[in-house]
Amino acid sequence: MKSSLIAPDYLPPLVVTASEMQTMDRQTIETFGLPGQVLMENAGRGATRFFLESVYPHAPGNVAVAAGRGNNGGDGFVIARYLSQMGIPVTVYLLAKREQVMGDAAANLKLLEPLNVEVIEIAEASDIETLTTQMAHADCWVDALLGTGLNSRVRGKFALLIDLMNSFNRPVLAVDIPSGLSSDTGQVWGTCIRATATATFAFAKIGHLVTPGAQYVGKLRVIDIGIPGHIVEATAPAQHVIDKHLIERHLAPRAMAAHKGTFGHVLVAAGAIGKTGAAAMAAKAALRAGAGLVTLACPATVEPVLAAKMTEIMTAPIDDQGQGYFCSGGAASIMSLAENKTCLALGPGIGTDPATIEMVGQIIESSATPLVVDADGLNCLAAIGLPLKAKAPVILTPHPGEMARLAATNTAAIQADRVTAARQLALSNQAVVALKGARTIVACPDGKCGINLSGNPGMASGGMGDVLTGLIAGFVAQGLTAQSACHTAVWIHGMAADRLALEKGPWGYTAGEVMQMVPRVIAGIVKKLAN
Repeated sequence: MKSSLIAPDYLPPLVVTASEMQTMDRQTIETFGLPGQVLMENAGRGATRFFLESVYPHAPGNVAVAAGRGNNGGDGFVIARYLSQMGIPVTVYLLAKREQVMGDAAANLKLLEPLNVEVIEIAEASDIETLTTQMAHADCWVDALLGTGLNSRVRGKFALLIDLMNSFNRPVLAVDIPSGLSSDTGQVWGTCIRATATATFAFAKIGHLVTPGAQYVGKLRVIDIGIPGHIVEATAPAQHVIDKHLIERHLAPRAMAAHKGTFGHVLVAAGAIGKTGAAAMAAKAALRAGAGLVTLACPATVEPVLAAKMTEIMTAPIDDQGQGYFCSGGAASIMSLAENKTCLALGPGIGTDPATIEMVGQIIESSATPLVVDADGLNCLAAIGLPLKAKAPVILTPHPGEMARLAATNTAAIQADRVTAARQLALSNQAVVALKGARTIVACPDGKCGINLSGNPGMASGGMGDVLTGLIAGFVAQGLTAQSACHTAVWIHGMAADRLALEKGPWGYTAGEVMQMVPRVIAGIVKKLAN
């Protein structure tokens, strides 16, 4: 399996869970009056077009359709019918008895009879071994075995056929979702089809976009099947994509008369002995985002080092009693500095000394300035315990390990369902949460979640999180809401890295280089908006 993520085609902004999609399907059939067979026809016809565009050209010839007995299989029967009518040789491998297929799927299975499409029933796992040689002669496959409703481990003949199809190393179109993939979490239920392309219906599903699911779908195309807009609005899916189209809403060309006071003043409270780089990166990134002014509050012992690292950023030494980290009394000094600032970024490189933990708790509880809390700030917060006691808007930016500490669980549990983990933390603390990692999740206090589509594995290096902290703070300082600032920062951060990956190579570029690329990414957006 390839480790890189394939960028999807342009996606409709909404992303749905299996339950949300089922609700929209049901309402379209029952209240709007569009028959299920019409929806299935629309799905199969659109998927056929995509198959002919994305899969068939790579291996023209005999097509095999692997179908289950449910609606996913029904979509596969429609595809088989269209391919047969085009004169393309097609064989259907049905993992059931014909009489077990019901409803709209059964109606479309019956339509294959006058076309003399061969339908081979596979009732037992042992039948697959008998058919292996025949199956191996297929030039490409359509996976219509298991749909978005799968919620348990794939076993028996389904697991055997999935593994066999993968072993053939032939191009595969997955219908709606690769069989074996969780629609809601992107986790693999034991085994999963590795698709060349996936045709999904109405909207992308969470499992298509988050990892590891995004590594199995191949090229993703959303097929319009006719779900009415008013039903989508009534269902109100709680997920959306974060992409360039969303970010364009948050940025605009600047007025000619603008000055540095127009774009806010960020206070970064960061740094300790041995961790001055984190503080410097966060402060510099706030300027790269466009903040008018940035002040770095740091322990007095390390202030000379940090002042020497930075030319455009003001420094404010905080008495540290010669310890090299924030100590008792630090909270009062930082809060005094924050009084006239538009955002306070707290945490990069501050350590987790008990006095520092106490300071973090005092600042979060008393700050009237919007807060971005990252890195050791989050570790201090985990030591204090949740829920948050804050009166200002708070943005939390954990990586999976920090998230696990905040949620009192383990990293594996967080990664198993990133959207739910981020949503629960946002809801329980009424904070905006940016859960970092491949396909960063931004969860908001109202339960809405965004899935970021920019970024690449080359970002797995030190300092990237510090840069993101500064970017978020810089956008908050300029007047964006906590939610909009997070959306904008995570997408621009990832896009800057994507450009570096193209220019320099897939990895080996640094967080500092990503930060320097940020103005160029912003320029591309603003230039488009100005035209």
